[in-house]
Parts: sequence; C-alpha cells; structure tokens
Amino acid sequence: MNRKYTKKLPSFNLQEMLIVLAIIGILLLIALPNLMPLITKAKSVEAQTQLKAIFNAEKQYYFMYSKYSADFNEIEFDAPKSIKENGTANYAYEVIETSDNTFKARATAIKDFNGDGVFNVWEIDQDGNPKQVTND
Repeated sequence: MNRKYTKKLPSFNLQEMLIVLAIIGILLLIALPNLMPLITKAKSVEAQTQLKAIFNAEKQYYFMYSKYSADFNEIEFDAPKSIKENGTANYAYEVIETSDNTFKARATAIKDFNGDGVFNVWEIDQDGNPKQVTND
C-alpha cells in the first residue's frame, strides 16, 4: 500500500464533543432566565400591531357610520389564527366595549410566555394608544 495517499485529518473525538455540548448547555441554562423578559417583549409587538389594525378599522367604520362596532366582520378586520387553531398568533383579540363615541379592544395572550402563571393583556381605545394592562 502506498503511504503518500493516506493522510490523517485532524478531528475531534467523541469525548471532546460531549464536553463542548455540556458547556454550551450550562451556558444556556444560565442565560435563559435573563432572556425571558426580552422574549415576552418581542411577542407583545404582535399584540400592539394587531390592536393598531383594529383601531384603524374601527376609525374607518366610525367615519362611515358615526359609531363603533363590536363585530370584526363589520369593521372588516380578519383576526389572525391563534396557535390553538394551528396558526401563528400568540394572542386572542376581541372588542370588549363599544358605544357611539368610544370603543375598547383587548389582546389576551394565549400562553404564558415566561411561565409565571400571568398572561399578558393589551388594550387599545378610540385614542389609539396601546396600553399594557397585565404585564407577563
């Protein structure tokens, strides 16, 4: 057999790979609790965006009919499918209060983002400023 064609390539053995994976796992366990508030904040952007869409639809309906509506079909708002319905939305949306001059819509988190038992809730009214009612 000719030895000039058989070269040994540098590589890692199984023990070295397992040690590296264990170190990465430990670092993730240390960092994860610090990242939970950021994850919750990032997911709340969905609620704020959808509430702004509800606000815009309500305002358009108000300018046409001089009143607000509690029906998403009337204001032509199509709520995104939630994760319970095999969709991507993390919040459930509803109009909780309407009158001729006021309305209030709510976005309630479907799951607990940080595992503390409290679900995130956002609301918007006829003034158009989303407010966090319950902090997760």
